[in-house]
Amino acid sequence: MVRQFTMRGHDLLAVERFQDGTRHMVEFEVLKDGSLLALRGETARLFLSEDSYQRALRSAALGEIRITRHALVVEGHLIRPKKKRRH
Repeated sequence: MVRQFTMRGHDLLAVERFQDGTRHMVEFEVLKDGSLLALRGETARLFLSEDSYQRALRSAALGEIRITRHALVVEGHLIRPKKKRRH
């Protein structure tokens, strides 16, 4: 049996991506029951303002979600942060 992958939340070309206040894109796995967006174990994507992104970081710190991908959003363009190099 092949399990289909379903992404909840915003599509990659969602209108939220192009709104003036959007600064972040996050993809995350829901770790606890009670989420309004997805069930535990499901993955979701959201385009967020700075305030909403800070709330997502708090949820991650509390173990409610695990952020798997993050990108900055600048005028609708996704900019992936560069990984820090270790010397």
